[in-house]
Amino acid sequence: MLIERRIERHQLPYYLQIFNRYTDKPMGYLGNVSEHGFMLISNLPILVGADFELRLKIPNADGETKVVDLNASCLWSQEDETPGNYDSGFLLQTMPVDYMQLILALQRYFSFHPQSASA
Repeated sequence: MLIERRIERHQLPYYLQIFNRYTDKPMGYLGNVSEHGFMLISNLPILVGADFELRLKIPNADGETKVVDLNASCLWSQEDETPGNYDSGFLLQTMPVDYMQLILALQRYFSFHPQSASA
């Protein structure tokens, strides 16, 4: 059985950058997501215990950008295996509908699908 990947792994950070909602300055990239939170990959450590108002900008197929606003608390922050990078875990304070749609879309987009027998 052959398996086909829909997108290259290295393309993810180009699309899923997280910004400070008020300054619009980038904070890092989305590392992974769950129903309760996400991991941020950044160049600087994040203050543990602090609450953040963040914004995810997601490009649509038509070239427009969809915005998902997130309120989250940083639960942990540690240096990544890659020097100069930090991983930080965030717990969502509220679950925006758009965030849940993002999780489902990412699960479909990055899943492996068996190639059909007729191909």
